[in-house]
Amino acid sequence: MADLPAPFEWMERFFNEPAASRLIGGLPSLFREASELVPAFDVSETGDHIIVKADMPGIDPKNLEINLSGNLLTVKGEKQEEHKEENESYHWMERQFGSFTRTFTLPADVKQDGIDAKYKDGVLTISIPKSESAVQKKIEVKTE
Repeated sequence: MADLPAPFEWMERFFNEPAASRLIGGLPSLFREASELVPAFDVSETGDHIIVKADMPGIDPKNLEINLSGNLLTVKGEKQEEHKEENESYHWMERQFGSFTRTFTLPADVKQDGIDAKYKDGVLTISIPKSESAVQKKIEVKTE
């Protein structure tokens, strides 16, 4: 019982996730299989870019696929299980292996060109430029 979240916490997480993530990614993590691979993502915004960061230690960048369709960003990947030795017996196994798909509705209109994706030290960083209409422009007030 100690591992269960506080009452209604799962509902709060469910309604705070982007709608596309709920529909495509499934139910909140409370109801996901314990062994399901679900990397943690952060989506933030600067003046002219949307920045997506994901913790993906142990995932080979060759096993990642990133797609953008309109304002829907989809990241797919797979973490392959390491070879087990024949005489090796496990006492505890918590590391997760398998494939995942996460889809996010981006918070602003974005450009299809100029997207940059980098993988360093187990962190995937995707930088997506905002469209001209989504970039806030400061207007100077002139005095006479």
